[in-house]
Amino acid sequence: MEFPTGLHTLESSSSRWSMAASFPLQRVSGYGTRRALIAGIHRVIARRDEINRINVFPVPDGDTGTNMAFTLVAVLQAIRVSRLASAGEVMRRAAAEAIDGARGNSGAIMAQFFQGVSESLGPSKRISLEALAKAMNQGSNLAREAMAEPREGTILSVIQAFALALREQAERGSRDFRVGFQRALDAAQEALRRTPDQLSVLKQAGVVDAGARGFVDMLEGIAEFIEHGRDAIVPIDTEQLGDAGIESTPGVYTADMHRYCCECVLSAEHIARPDLKSALLALPISSLVIAGTREKARIHAHIDDPAQLFRVAEQFGRLSAQKADDMRSQAASAHSARSQVAIVTDSAADVPPEALEELEIHLVPVRISIGGRDYLDRISLSPKAFYQEVRDSPVPPRTSQPPPGDFRRLFEFLLSHHQHLVYVGLSRALSGTLQSGESAAQRTDPDRALVFDSQSGTCGQGLLVIWAAEAAKAGFTPPQILEGLVQMRPRTSYFAMIRDLRYGVRGGRAPKFALPLTRFLRLTAIGNGRKDGRVGLRTGLWGKKRLPERYASYVLKQLDPSKTWRILIGHCDVEDEGQAVREVFERSGLSIDRIWVMDAGAGIGAHTGPGSIVIGVQEYQPPRLPA
Repeated sequence: MEFPTGLHTLESSSSRWSMAASFPLQRVSGYGTRRALIAGIHRVIARRDEINRINVFPVPDGDTGTNMAFTLVAVLQAIRVSRLASAGEVMRRAAAEAIDGARGNSGAIMAQFFQGVSESLGPSKRISLEALAKAMNQGSNLAREAMAEPREGTILSVIQAFALALREQAERGSRDFRVGFQRALDAAQEALRRTPDQLSVLKQAGVVDAGARGFVDMLEGIAEFIEHGRDAIVPIDTEQLGDAGIESTPGVYTADMHRYCCECVLSAEHIARPDLKSALLALPISSLVIAGTREKARIHAHIDDPAQLFRVAEQFGRLSAQKADDMRSQAASAHSARSQVAIVTDSAADVPPEALEELEIHLVPVRISIGGRDYLDRISLSPKAFYQEVRDSPVPPRTSQPPPGDFRRLFEFLLSHHQHLVYVGLSRALSGTLQSGESAAQRTDPDRALVFDSQSGTCGQGLLVIWAAEAAKAGFTPPQILEGLVQMRPRTSYFAMIRDLRYGVRGGRAPKFALPLTRFLRLTAIGNGRKDGRVGLRTGLWGKKRLPERYASYVLKQLDPSKTWRILIGHCDVEDEGQAVREVFERSGLSIDRIWVMDAGAGIGAHTGPGSIVIGVQEYQPPRLPA
């Protein structure tokens, strides 16, 4: 029989549900499906820090919990619509949003699992145990097919164990949904416990598979709802959660692992999935997952050169939602005890690569559009390739701020491994990038994610970021870092030698009259960062001979020789001239704490063009804690 107050009428009180729980439950309604899934998702989100902590496979980057949480938050937003009365519609919406919102290897697998469940259920209004068994089997098969190299001892093994247990009960004629689900959950929990026996890396670290742990967490949340009703949806305090006896020995990122975790969404009328898979597998790639439908697929893979992945994928359709996370940086952050405060910036800041690595500075890439193609600054398009594209394209490049989601994904990850983070952002007067960071901080944890307006950009912003990272490494608290940045900001500035003002005029950074004027007078414009955070034209240099040296001499005259300075030189694809500028400073006798030369990124290059040189200067005071 079908009990009339089962999961499909759970709007009743908890006491009514408790009485109903003692009766057999044969079918679950759309309402029950929706609420049960919400309960499961809440449990995963509450447990995400623990899942991050045990993440050692396929890469020990400590972000599996965060990625699963992000994926399921997208599902949560889609299924919260109360009018979803059909169980099939609930799962259709869940699958669609999971494809769009999937993050990481585990998120992509979960998305394909939901897709399989949705395809099996179709338009079903309610779910029986038999229908659930078929749907879970389809979800398990599609999740496994999405992986280029399926591995046992992962989330795939646990999904399969759960699906097989349901199928066995259905084949034996069992009809009680509640009992059937619990027995299948028991099988999934046992499969989770066995994962260290199937993957040596898990056994060495003394942990179960993180993705599998997240999947079981979701099932446990659903089981709690089936047993106790809507009271099970109350968010769980993560501080009260134990670790089920699991002790983690952090994994180690090694040189043979690929550096970037890349994702994108591919859209087309019909995606030739076998051909797409073959083309991607021809790359030096690992952890490939292709999840989705014939019209839309989310690609996840690990690779050293994200541009390779995106170039191949775009041959099969239109790309969107590109991202590439630096797993080497994440792994270092996850297992580093050097600082309780993580430092974040955006790629408009020009920070030398050696400083990024040495000081564990985290970068959110600016988006670049050239010739109808979109790129991630410094990740899917290197500075050298950017300037070549600028020279070849008849359309000027455009940069756009990273969306808040890019910041939030990184903030969530960092706060699962650090007490606080400080984001040192591009000047509010120049871009909406800072606002994106602020939005992400508010939605993440405004008490732990702090935002500082550098009122600068390019090399000036880069110098402030380096100072903040040194302060964090020295043990400064977040308020002390912010106070120090306020003091260092007026001591930090930058100058830009702009050979061709047409890029600045097109982008609105330079007045229109300046272009014909400088060409007529044969002037090379010198701009600088102003105190209000904007960029202004300061002066010009006559003629073209020995421009870098004369430019460096001009900047030197602006500096107090009695002070100690840090100098950061960013060149726009003219390295020899950047080195010439460096030599002028080194011969000047000025007291210099440190000097760097690096490729200037698209944040400045899109507005100054190839051949420009930026000089960041900072009256340096090392971060020292009071005695």
